[in-house]
Amino acid sequence: MKPYYDDGKGIQIYLGDCRDILPNLPKVDLVLTDPPYGNNTEYDQYNDTKENLRELISDVFTEINRISNLTAITCGVGNMFLYPEPRWVMAWMTPAGSGSGPFGFCTWQPILCYGKDPYLSNGLGRRADSFIHTESSKKLGHPCAKPIVLWEKVMLRFSVRDTDIVLDPFMGSGTTLVASKNLGRKATGIDISEKYCEIAAQRLFQEVLPL
Repeated sequence: MKPYYDDGKGIQIYLGDCRDILPNLPKVDLVLTDPPYGNNTEYDQYNDTKENLRELISDVFTEINRISNLTAITCGVGNMFLYPEPRWVMAWMTPAGSGSGPFGFCTWQPILCYGKDPYLSNGLGRRADSFIHTESSKKLGHPCAKPIVLWEKVMLRFSVRDTDIVLDPFMGSGTTLVASKNLGRKATGIDISEKYCEIAAQRLFQEVLPL
């Protein structure tokens, strides 16, 4: 299985459906991902309906659990209950609001946590279970790119070793891979869209990574 992009230092991108690629990958330390939310966002190569999300979760979740003992998923509020019950739910807070819902402005986003807290597991004490987010996302040609500084903070909450290997099966614009490179982690990203794989590859290829 040939990667779409390989920097030769532990960062790889695979182009294709993660349902086909995940069974061929080795174990990783952390799955950190921001899948489609099932809210009809206009993605390239994916129809973002609630039913498609339900099917995607059913198809992928067992394989994610096989490949990693620790998983963090930002899933949006509207369809978070489609996912299997997590061990815990963290939150990233957006005090100014990030959209509207049935009960007003949405000022938080859940992070579903599967597995054990890496800080407690390694005897490193307790950490907060929320993040404050005031950073805007860059316009990268993807409808839901995550802010890189926030994503680095989230990654460091779930990855306590610079030897960790990170996987993002819904890579999008590649923010997880850029954060991994900035923090000295190895990482693999998967996306069904060649357009998004190319955006991610170009971000990683740049000598100075975009913030």
